[in-house]
Amino acid sequence: MNMENQEEEESAPTATATATSQPSSKYQLFLAIMSKRRTWVCLFVLVYAILLSSSWNFLKSILSWYKNQAQVTSASSGWPALYASVLLGAVFGILSMIAALAVAVPATLVIWITVVVLLAFCGKPRRALVIEGRKITREIIGSVFKILLKEGNVVAAVCAVLGYFALVRRNYEGD
Repeated sequence: MNMENQEEEESAPTATATATSQPSSKYQLFLAIMSKRRTWVCLFVLVYAILLSSSWNFLKSILSWYKNQAQVTSASSGWPALYASVLLGAVFGILSMIAALAVAVPATLVIWITVVVLLAFCGKPRRALVIEGRKITREIIGSVFKILLKEGNVVAAVCAVLGYFALVRRNYEGD
């Protein structure tokens, strides 16, 4: 019995110390769920499903607006087709930028980590490493942002031109 009391006394302080130092069970459950690759894949698919669903509904509303405007205005007027094609191009441009961003963020993080680790192995002091890391971060984010805007604008322009010709052709075929 003496041995059992000793074990209880030794385990009691450690149990209270671990209870106060460990985060709550909800937080641990959240960390366990978020550390799984499947969770991130599911979140990724869910976000893209929401984006595609909302953009699909937006595209449908643009096309129904165009259909109403094409019936109201004269057949020779190309303004509704121009407005609708610009909106369609903008939607596809934004979607392409979001898709490219989803691919660019992990690649950018890998590049950034590689450069910072290489600088650390070169013997840079910690303060210089922090300063260089901030500079590198600014440069990487700036270049990624410029590339995303350029690609999004190109996709938007191509989709707007193709959309315009498709809508005008559809309008003339309907007449």
